[in-house]
Amino acid sequence: MRNGMRVIDADRHVFEPLEMWRTYLDPRFRDDAPVAVPRPIHEPLAERVSRLGARGLTYQPVDILVRGQPIQRPLSERAELALLDAEERADADLDTSTPEAHLAHMDGCGVDLAFCYPSTALYIVGMETLEPELAHALVTAYNRWLHDFCSAAPERLQGVGLVAPHAPKAMVETLDQISSYGWRAVVLRPNLLQGRSLSHPDFEAFWAACAERSLAVALHEGAHALRPTAGADRYTTRFGQHACSHPMEQMMGMLDLIEGGILERHPHLRVGFFEAGCGWVPPWLWRLDEVEYKHLASEVAERVKRKPSDYVRRQCFVTLEPGEPGISEALSWMGADRLLFGTDFPHADHDGSIVDEVLRLEQRLPPGVLAGILGANAEAFYGLSR
Repeated sequence: MRNGMRVIDADRHVFEPLEMWRTYLDPRFRDDAPVAVPRPIHEPLAERVSRLGARGLTYQPVDILVRGQPIQRPLSERAELALLDAEERADADLDTSTPEAHLAHMDGCGVDLAFCYPSTALYIVGMETLEPELAHALVTAYNRWLHDFCSAAPERLQGVGLVAPHAPKAMVETLDQISSYGWRAVVLRPNLLQGRSLSHPDFEAFWAACAERSLAVALHEGAHALRPTAGADRYTTRFGQHACSHPMEQMMGMLDLIEGGILERHPHLRVGFFEAGCGWVPPWLWRLDEVEYKHLASEVAERVKRKPSDYVRRQCFVTLEPGEPGISEALSWMGADRLLFGTDFPHADHDGSIVDEVLRLEQRLPPGVLAGILGANAEAFYGLSR
């Protein structure tokens, strides 16, 4: 605990060891396990060192492939080097490969409970071209591995199950696996996949099953996925793609669940919008309420029977960034019980001081609000009281 408050990390990530795929995959698909392949370097070493300095001796770009295809859009050399530098600055000696290492880091930061999300696996299921049977086998293997990983300390490490929308009919079967582990949430990308949006009729059984089983659904974006993504059609840099993908895909994901009637048909469904901050929520809800719904409610009357912001206040949760503007406005639009805190550990854009940063919000927020953001709100989202 920190400052007398229980700290729940609502969005923590694991780095899946590449060798685990062959161990946990169904034997029929083991030859399709992701593999790491060094990218050829055609530049003479002397020129490389002259251009990159000491990095020229150590930097070896590697692609992770599934059936010969990279799992994500390529990053520029400058972007890859910037990310490597950021990782080294954040935690030069940090070990993220074992649950014991995560627990030690949590102890150092004062995190009591963490919900674990994928890293590489989120990109693998982001591949639009995966065949349905292989996609289902990959998420099944990942969930098996994560269950074993979290079993080292289930009272402090909780898994969030991964589903593959490539195989809509198998998604409920995946929920059976997730429920059998006692997990309370699943993670899904908000993007289009093979022409299907989140509210596509093929996914109705999935949404109904999540609501019936009280499984929360976390929408979690990631730039450079090999599927339609906001910004990828016009920017080639990580700078441009990363800036667009996280908030804009979440905005459209929220709209999809409202406009498509998912939140209307399933009033007990809980949905989280992760790793995009909360500052986008107030202007987006204002637009949906005061511009679109105010003048066009009759167009969607069968599916949207109340103001969009009413659905969000009733069913949705959003993670915040401690330093972002707009937190007070998000509290006003959503309610004090709808904001969550996640460290995004161990990704490079959030360093080890993020818990300290969020604790400083206590000086800016009304009494008791931060304690809810750090603990009680996550308990409600993940259904810990159920």
